Formats: sequence, C-alpha cells, structure tokens
Amino acid sequence: MSDGTTNTASDGETGAASDRTTDVATDGQTDVSTVNTTDVSTVSTTDVSTVSTTDVSTDGTTDAATAAFVAHRNLLFTVAYEMLGSAADAEDVLQETWMRWVEVDLDQVRDQRAYLVRVTTRQALNRLRTASRRRESYVGPWLPEPMLTAPDVAEDVELAESVSMAMMLVLETLSPTERAVFVLREAFGFEYDEIATAVDKTPAAVRQIAHRARRHVDARRPRRSVSVSETRAALESFRRAFETGDVQGLLDVLAPEVVYMGDGGGVKHAALRPVLGADKVSRLMAGFVGRADGAGFAITLGPTMVNGSPALLARLNGEIDGVMAVHVENARITGIYFVRNPEKLSRVASETPLALR
Repeated sequence: MSDGTTNTASDGETGAASDRTTDVATDGQTDVSTVNTTDVSTVSTTDVSTVSTTDVSTDGTTDAATAAFVAHRNLLFTVAYEMLGSAADAEDVLQETWMRWVEVDLDQVRDQRAYLVRVTTRQALNRLRTASRRRESYVGPWLPEPMLTAPDVAEDVELAESVSMAMMLVLETLSPTERAVFVLREAFGFEYDEIATAVDKTPAAVRQIAHRARRHVDARRPRRSVSVSETRAALESFRRAFETGDVQGLLDVLAPEVVYMGDGGGVKHAALRPVLGADKVSRLMAGFVGRADGAGFAITLGPTMVNGSPALLARLNGEIDGVMAVHVENARITGIYFVRNPEKLSRVASETPLALR
C-alpha cells in the first residue's frame, strides 16, 4: 500500500513497484493520499511528543486517530530508533507518520498497529538511506544516541539487548533494507508478509533478506552479556579506578581485548579511531583524567541506565559531558562506548519509554 513515500532501493536490492497515489492495498485499506477528511494544514505543526489520549475532537469525544496513535507511540518510536540509532531522527519519523495518519479514513484501516508500523518503517527507511551517506563524512566513530531508560527496560532481556549500544552498532553494518527486515522480524516478531508490505518486497525476497541479515548479525553480535548486577559491579570498579587515575585498577576490570569508541562529533575531543586492548585503553582513560585535572576540571562519573543497561554519566565541573555505555562479559568490560557529542545528549536527563509490542 502507499503512504506517500518513494522506495529508492539505494541498497542495491531490487524493490517492488514504488508507491503510487492510485495504489490500492491488497488488504482493502485506502491509500492515505486519496483521503481528504482532514486538512493536513491543520495538523502539520502538531508536536507528536505532546499528543495524549486527552486530546479531543470538536464534538467532545476522544479523537480516534489520536487515541490509536498514542496507543502505539512507544512501539513506533522503538521501531524508528532501532532502524536509525538516533532518537532525534526517530521523533522526526513519528512526526511524519502522524501527519500521514491523520489523513487516513480509519474505517478503511483493518489493522491500525500494522498500518502505523508500515508507515513508520517507510519513513525511517527514507531517512536511513540519507543518514547512511551523511555518516560517511562524520568526524570519528559514529555511535548511537544514548537514551535514559526505565528499570523495566533492563528487566525485559529481549528489549534491552535489541537497543543496547553493542547491538545497535552491529545493526549499523547492515544495508537499510536488511536492517529494517531484521529489526521488524527479530526484535518485533512481524510476519514475513507484513514486513514485505512495509519494505516493498515480496515475502519470498523478505525471507532471503532476513536469512542474510540474521547470518550477518550472528557473526558480529556480542556474546551474551552478564546480568544487570554484574554490569553494575564492573562499572563501579571502573568508576573508582577512572576517577583516581588508577591504571592497574583499570587493567583489572578491562578485558584484554577491550574496544573503546568515542564519539565527539567533531565538537568534543574524542579518539578518531577505535582504541584496542586493555593497556592502550587504560592509559587513554588515565590520560584523560590527568589532562582534565591539569586544566582545573573535576571529572565525576555517576550511575545511570542507558539503552536498557547500566551506564555512567560523566560530568565536568558538574555539567553533563557524556555518557559511557559498556558491554561486560565474565565480570570484565569488553566494550566502552563514550558519547560526548552534545547533539546526542538530550535524552539522558529524562526517561524515554520503549516497547516491543
């Protein structure tokens, strides 16, 4: 079905027919471009982050479109975020989805959840293809935007793994369509025919893409992480050693094969390439503390929950400077992901709700 977007198939895979304004969905749903019950100009400035179930229509009843959108908003945001790795871009996708949704004749929509996910997926795919080209010129490593999450996200093992920094980085190695298919199938459990309508492929093609993406991810995904309590213990040992510049203490908690990645976005100082090995990473951390002390800055690390896992919030003289997410195996840290780019720190002060269903 058509939601007004165009499939560019820029990842080299053969796409199905592109969206058309006269397209009729096989499930009997009406193409949104032909629905004129709502003037888009009246909703184009609506901020979907403020939409709530208390929004009512002029006749005093709860607006059905708003109620449906709010009911699935956390799911739609999570879909967009897992595809894009950017909360800011995910919010833009939700805004675009909302603008299309309010044009729809709901009487013609058989499955509102599936419809909204299809629109969100198509908008996210368009944005991802553009973002992929933009990230090629990014200064230094590009890391996903960290988000403060509620404790219940960590309790949902499947959700926590799907949004973890380590997994999000693996997803970056997929093509846009592979990523969409993998996310919808593996994280959200959609059927192949449902995914096919979202990515403009045949169900048979989607099966092949899913198999290829799964094999690709399985070869690169981190081994199963430890429990939340074990991660917190490793972070506390790291925090004490970091703040005191204790190199041996850092070596004790870092795995020999640890990988450090820093994202300053060309705005904050960060290593331009990944740093490999406990010796190099420990000296990098100790040097960072030493330089800050020499410049009169006080560095503190405080516990937080980011992307469903324990993490550390770094402050310089009391001001938020960055977020350190980690991956832990066998009580040692195997991956450190330090996001310092100010444009990626807007979601670390208040919780972002996520959902897989």
